[in-house]
Amino acid sequence: MTERAPSARTWTFAILPIVLLAGLLFLLMRSGPAGLLQQEGVPPIERLVIERASLGPEGIQLTVLNDGPDPVTIAQVTVDDAYWAFTASENRTRLGHLGRTRLDIPYPWVEGEAHLVKVMTSTGTTFEHEIAVAVRTPSAEPKQLAAFTLIGLYVGVIPVALGLMWFPLVSRLGRTGLDVLLAVTIGLLLFLLIDTGHEGIETAGSLPGSYQGIALFLAAALGAYLLLESFGAWLRKRRSGVGATKGWVLSLLVATGIGLHNFGEGLAIGAAFALGEAALGALLVIGFTLHNTTEGLAIVAPLARERPSLAQLVRLGAIGGLPTIAGAWAGGIVYSPLLAVLFLGFGAGAIAQVLLQIARQMADTESIAVRFSSPPVMGGLAAGFLIMLATGMLVG
Repeated sequence: MTERAPSARTWTFAILPIVLLAGLLFLLMRSGPAGLLQQEGVPPIERLVIERASLGPEGIQLTVLNDGPDPVTIAQVTVDDAYWAFTASENRTRLGHLGRTRLDIPYPWVEGEAHLVKVMTSTGTTFEHEIAVAVRTPSAEPKQLAAFTLIGLYVGVIPVALGLMWFPLVSRLGRTGLDVLLAVTIGLLLFLLIDTGHEGIETAGSLPGSYQGIALFLAAALGAYLLLESFGAWLRKRRSGVGATKGWVLSLLVATGIGLHNFGEGLAIGAAFALGEAALGALLVIGFTLHNTTEGLAIVAPLARERPSLAQLVRLGAIGGLPTIAGAWAGGIVYSPLLAVLFLGFGAGAIAQVLLQIARQMADTESIAVRFSSPPVMGGLAAGFLIMLATGMLVG
């Protein structure tokens, strides 16, 4: 049965409901029935969110978002219980739903001390933001970018490269040894999946309610999973034409998933330094450095029966490690919880897809349950998970 292309009349009937729905929504917004139920004298619902506080030589800058359904007017600002003059970007002190503005407060903050900032609306409602440790916020200056680049190299690129150096040992393993190694890899990635999911859900909970943080995280994870599935299928179809092997395709997918995860780690480190938590930032650097060495092992494990070139190993290491640098830049200079939730979701979805791919490779002609029930494989799974757990304890 041949398919016929939709006619102009069919397209008209397909588009008509969308046009009518748009008209209905316009009427509801302009003169909907909900307004008839509002009582006189009831105060508006006000939910201001202070998304970011930046400290510089000219004082304090606050990025403020209206997360409530009603318009909000910013009337006054206090710092440490003292009223201070402020200016709003483009003089925007009245914010509609999801309206955002920047408040510049010429307050002489003191480095190393805590400050409490309050934003007061025209109705007298106050919203607080505590600056636990006052330090100057990093900016996109060459010195700052160079520092975050070095951190990314130490945390992501070098540890992953060190892990790749285990390839000669990996390539000499027998069938049982390879199964155990792949099981260790699954244990490593399983821990990363749980850790990324926990961090993503926790960060999503701090987003303004209008962003639907949990749903956004899950949507990003699902999108990354489906995108990587499609990418993997495309690679497998073309591998004969471009000389790519089955192991290379799987290693490339593993490196991609780990790279997305490492972007999230870079965000965490950069944000810690940007928020003045230098001790936490230093601890994250040490912990993630140890943590990420095992990721190189996960990348080379699928290549155990192949002879990759040095250039191929370098590319895999770059895919897995370089995103840490970009994450550190973003975290230290333009960090936002929304960006963190998106990339943590991408990382979780990518790691879940890679886990499934490795499990399929191990199972081959057997069922996954049978393959993973052998004592060596179960021991490898436990070892991989415990290795990541032990190094993860250094992060806190």
